[in-house]
Amino acid sequence: MKSDPYTTLGVPRTASEDDIKKAYRAKAKALHPDLHPGDEQKSEAFKRVSAAFDILGDKDKRSRFDRGEIDGEGNERAPEYAGGFGGFGGAHPGAGDGAGEPFEDLLSGLFGQRRRTGPVRGRDLRYTITIPFEEATTGAKRRLTMADGKTLDVDIPAGIETGKTLRLRSQGQPSPTGGPPGDALIEITVSASTVWTREGDDLRMTVPIALETAVLGGKADIRTPSGVVTLKVPAGSNTGTVLRLKGKGIQRPNRPGNLFARLELRLEDPSDPALRSFLEKLR
Repeated sequence: MKSDPYTTLGVPRTASEDDIKKAYRAKAKALHPDLHPGDEQKSEAFKRVSAAFDILGDKDKRSRFDRGEIDGEGNERAPEYAGGFGGFGGAHPGAGDGAGEPFEDLLSGLFGQRRRTGPVRGRDLRYTITIPFEEATTGAKRRLTMADGKTLDVDIPAGIETGKTLRLRSQGQPSPTGGPPGDALIEITVSASTVWTREGDDLRMTVPIALETAVLGGKADIRTPSGVVTLKVPAGSNTGTVLRLKGKGIQRPNRPGNLFARLELRLEDPSDPALRSFLEKLR
């Protein structure tokens, strides 16, 4: 029996796109070969889940499957004809021994349809990976383990966002009929950062500074996705002052974004006797 992608993902035929995506992510995460090295059963299950999502995650393929135009493995179904044609209704001589194929070709021609011939492209495989915020900012190279156990180095471009998909040409399943292989589709999730927030290609962060630095000016070492840099704080700064670090945001080639640092005044020791005495004299 051909597999049913709805059954494989464990969703009803009325499932929404979000429900299908959630079901796929949960199963793919649990069955990923990286978590079960050497487990052939888990690897095969992961392939089935990926193949099911390749159909249900694509609106056109899902519609074609629901209409019965393709089977659960993405293969074209042979056209079905109800009744007969002229005097050729019912069974015909040679059925089951190979002699019926020319007759089927004749019927296809009479109905204005042709039997699909030639090699069929292999199915696409889908993967999901989570990357740190820094890698999404600067770009990175990740080594992934594919469903067949092969490892592949993948370039993560700077500026990628959650939900984006990378397409790796010809890294999907091989064709069962000698055609070109499918592609590997890598869906990206970017982890949230506790240091920076993103606005387009720019980054924003809060930088604590001492009272002395705010009043007299000075320098503060701050962390950027590409490393620590020294920020020059002008004299007379205050909480809410925003300084721009040009080119320290999303590192897109030839047009990097900026990093905006919002200063926040923090007393190193609010109970410092000298500070208290100074302020009392001002009062």
